[in-house]
Amino acid sequence: MIRKVQTPHAPAPGGHYAQAVIFRDLIFVSGQLPIKPHTGEKVLGDIEEQAQQVIANVLEIVQAGGGDLTTVLKCTVFISDISLWGRFNAVFAAQFGEHKPARAVVPTRELHHGFLVEMDAIAAKIS
Repeated sequence: MIRKVQTPHAPAPGGHYAQAVIFRDLIFVSGQLPIKPHTGEKVLGDIEEQAQQVIANVLEIVQAGGGDLTTVLKCTVFISDISLWGRFNAVFAAQFGEHKPARAVVPTRELHHGFLVEMDAIAAKIS
């Protein structure tokens, strides 16, 4: 059985999708943009600000699904300019600390609303 995850601590979906779904003990988090969950404000600052918000949104959804930072297994990051990779990576490393999930960084031409970064994730539930 597939269960949906919905938390007010992350942005509401802007389309026909769930914030995340849980299948067995895995949490599949939809792509998150740098949007503040309680106000809907778009974070259009530099890559560091946007990365912090995106990671925070993903982690809120993971927690709502029963996981935590240490159970994140894989992240896919879409970045509008590969030259921003190093700056994004620094924020990612600071947020995740010693935990190093598998990760792919995919350069793309542009993202919705002019954002610089989007990230999805797969995490395990804590048993």
